[in-house]
Amino acid sequence: TKLKSTYADGLESDIDEKDGRIHTTFNQNVTATGRLSSTEPNLQNIPIRMELGRQIRKVFVPQDGYVFLDADYSQIELRVLAHMSEDETLIEAYRENADIHRTTAALVFHTPYKEVTELQRRNAKAVNFGIVYGISGFGLSRDLNISKKQAEKYIEDYFETYPDVKRFMDELVEQGKQKGYVTSLFGRIRPIPEFASKNFMQRQFGERIAMNSPIQGTAADIIKIAMIRVHKKLKEGNYKSRLILQIHDELLIETHKDEIDEVKQILETEMVHACDLAVPLIAEVKQGINWYEAK
Repeated sequence: TKLKSTYADGLESDIDEKDGRIHTTFNQNVTATGRLSSTEPNLQNIPIRMELGRQIRKVFVPQDGYVFLDADYSQIELRVLAHMSEDETLIEAYRENADIHRTTAALVFHTPYKEVTELQRRNAKAVNFGIVYGISGFGLSRDLNISKKQAEKYIEDYFETYPDVKRFMDELVEQGKQKGYVTSLFGRIRPIPEFASKNFMQRQFGERIAMNSPIQGTAADIIKIAMIRVHKKLKEGNYKSRLILQIHDELLIETHKDEIDEVKQILETEMVHACDLAVPLIAEVKQGINWYEAK
């Protein structure tokens, strides 16, 4: 029912009568971390986790003679974490192009890399991404449906595996408390007034903000740099293809059929070289006759 009312019916009412398109508004200064937000309508929250929700993307189609190219950064926040924390184990895993979730599982669960089970990998994935958001033992236990004690052990083992990530996170919290703000790699400031609160829960929330904002903010800065460079290349080359949507780590290009290979190359080159990190940035480009197929 929500899919129908919010997306199917809602999006239909947003179609422009003149050109048959839906036009969203992107906001530069709404989110605290520096991410772009999308309003009227929000095209950044089209469902992706559930297959039924993903089907909504089939209604987004390019004009005749065009296809969609969808370019997505691979694990950009974890790569930013590796760079900013300077953790050698994490950096090495990315430089060797290892499966980072399998690597974490092998190290945390003391299992040979090739013998890691799918469950272990899935649990390690939850820990990897959870750490970026300053997840607690309670939060992880809820995500994985395990005991709080077991979840806390996972987090403890993770920090033993990647000790410089722990040091980095602690430094961010300390900086946030002392200065009242943290910064991204590019100097974007995120104030944290929560640290001055008398409420314990608010102060704890401040710690999570301190740990996550520099990482999420840096990732947001990087994709904005990539967007500017991609747009510039398309304009300078007089391409018919256009950048039409940004969904956090993902760019959607309406691409003329005669320009597919060239635009793919532009996307890969500009996204991969948007920032020089200690680990490689990877952009995966997919093609489709609608947004569902391209994703």
